[in-house]
Amino acid sequence: MKQITIVALLFFAFATNNLYSQGILGNGKISGNFQTDAQYYQKDSLIGAEDVEEKMLINAFANIVYTNDKFTAGMRFEMYQNPLVGFNRKYKGSGIPYRYATYNSGDWEVTVGNYYEQFGNGLLFRSYEERNLGFDNAMEGIRFRASPHASVTIKGIWGNQRSFWDKGEGIVRGLDVDFSMNEISEKTSEWKLKLTSGFSFVSKYQRDQDPLYNLPKNVAGFAGRMGIGYGKFSLNGEYAHKINDPNATNNMIYKPGEALMLNAAYSQKGLGILISALRSDNMDFRSDRYVTESALNINYIPSLTRQHSYALSAFYPYATQFNSQMSFQAQVNYKIQKSTLLGGKYGTDVAVNYSRVHDIQKSKIDEHTEIGKNGTDGYKSNFFQPGDVVLFEDFNIEVGKRINKKLKLIADYIYLIYNKSVLEGHLGDPTVYAHIGIADFTYRINPKNALRFEAQHLYTKQDEGSWANLSAEYTISPMWFFGVGDSYNYGNEIEGKRIHYYNASVGIVKNNLRFALTYGKQRKGILCVGGVCREVPASNGLAVTLTGTF
Repeated sequence: MKQITIVALLFFAFATNNLYSQGILGNGKISGNFQTDAQYYQKDSLIGAEDVEEKMLINAFANIVYTNDKFTAGMRFEMYQNPLVGFNRKYKGSGIPYRYATYNSGDWEVTVGNYYEQFGNGLLFRSYEERNLGFDNAMEGIRFRASPHASVTIKGIWGNQRSFWDKGEGIVRGLDVDFSMNEISEKTSEWKLKLTSGFSFVSKYQRDQDPLYNLPKNVAGFAGRMGIGYGKFSLNGEYAHKINDPNATNNMIYKPGEALMLNAAYSQKGLGILISALRSDNMDFRSDRYVTESALNINYIPSLTRQHSYALSAFYPYATQFNSQMSFQAQVNYKIQKSTLLGGKYGTDVAVNYSRVHDIQKSKIDEHTEIGKNGTDGYKSNFFQPGDVVLFEDFNIEVGKRINKKLKLIADYIYLIYNKSVLEGHLGDPTVYAHIGIADFTYRINPKNALRFEAQHLYTKQDEGSWANLSAEYTISPMWFFGVGDSYNYGNEIEGKRIHYYNASVGIVKNNLRFALTYGKQRKGILCVGGVCREVPASNGLAVTLTGTF
């Protein structure tokens, strides 16, 4: 791998130099970005941080992109020497796993190499990267896009998915068509009623090498979607269906999969309302039937829950259950106008969010077959009936208010139910019921200096008990920032486990570079982005982050 990487870099440098000398790159542009995350680890038996043999680990990448008129080419160099604690050890090494070339004529575009793509809401196909999770299911192959008319967009993909430093065994093929009724003509573009629709088809091929089951070599899925908008209202939905796909995540059952997602929205000045619903049944779709966890996913099922960003509110994030969930979410954003009793001089922003997730109702296919038995159709399920088990519930209200020209306040209250036994696979663990309160103050001393202070509290009788968190951050624009914080697990009933998780950070921003140092303890937990998660082990040490663009 190292030899290949060195040769590739030398070739890129040699080719670029020659192209410049010949004048071919004279009108082109090279741009990119990079990031380095390194950490020095210390053993800490009190919090469960294990000894790291190498003491210092690193994740790093650099994107280099060349553009010249209709042509674009790029590559990404990655290095994990070795991967940071919590990232899959299969990333160990370095190389260029992502490289591509694209030609775009305006009406059509073709890409060869690696690419990311999404059909509709992603219920049937989504290829993307989430670096904080160590998730990357980039396609390697060919992608084609065409717009034969302003009202129609056609996309086609064919290839394999990235599997760490290799490719997945399965071949993924897909076609997507988007249609906009309002783009047909000048007359339809003036309609107040906005109409869109789309259709997707995706299939995977994988050899059948299992002596116990008669496994389908080709598994196909299709999806249809429609959107309607009129004035301040909009409604859109998508339905996806997958034929029988026995795999490691559904216990090798032959039941077809399906998912339905609906969104309704209303928006006007000072008010926004969004209501969403989702049902997913046996829709874990991967290019390798034997893979589990977050790898080789062909599709994406959103979580329909709020993505919390504060430390304590993010303790219990929801992990999407591809094969069994019925979820609902409602969000209301309202701005109380200025010069009113509650609005005050500057107005007040209020956001109320509620989400609830159940499993789905399941019944036996016959009186002799247990639910989910491998080699069978698994179970029957009433499409509109939720299961009895509550997986997650989150009610939260956030108020943002400027007190005066210098002081701003954000206050959060969250009540959540977290089914740890199901969501983390720890059978027998109690369901967590938690109340969380947050106060975030920002005081602008002068145009260049600001102080931000957070006070957080999490109350629960389950899991590790209650927590308190205090943190402060001081910024000197446009270059410096300093921060200190402490999360204290004061409610832990286990002797010796009432631990302070302290941290301190300092950073500088200069032109297109950002450098930060952080020292402290990290609690063991779960990190989720959009319902896709990874476990974060406990750690103690010094972390260094360097990012930049060029």
